[in-house]
Amino acid sequence: MNIELKPAELYRDNVIELLTTEKLPTSDLPGILNNFVVAVNNQTVTGVAGLEVYGNYGLLRSLAVNQNSRGRGIAAHLLSKIETLAAEKGLEAIYLLTETAKDYFERKGYEHIARMDIPEEVKASSEFTHVCPESATAMQKSLN
Repeated sequence: MNIELKPAELYRDNVIELLTTEKLPTSDLPGILNNFVVAVNNQTVTGVAGLEVYGNYGLLRSLAVNQNSRGRGIAAHLLSKIETLAAEKGLEAIYLLTETAKDYFERKGYEHIARMDIPEEVKASSEFTHVCPESATAMQKSLN
């Protein structure tokens, strides 16, 4: 398997298809996917991850890998790329909400955090205000 990470903008339809298949939200995707990356194998999008920037903070969203491509390190590769992007932008921390992958993110250095402790800029995002349910686990990773 030969995976290449590429900017997601040219693959918007594929990103929406993958996120829909994985039951992740698509209605609030940014108009331009400039901070999103896709994993491509033989011209097929096998994974995606995105970063939304709110002030000095990032929101990880839409980390997904096609079910047939899991277990090959694609998610870790995508996550590493997003974390590098966030660090290059000088962000202090990355936040996320998850209903199904908290154990995975714990292994990647993310810590549970109370929603009330999340910066106001991030809490104003659509993910926090109305897309993800209250039952989703909030997590953070400091980049300092």
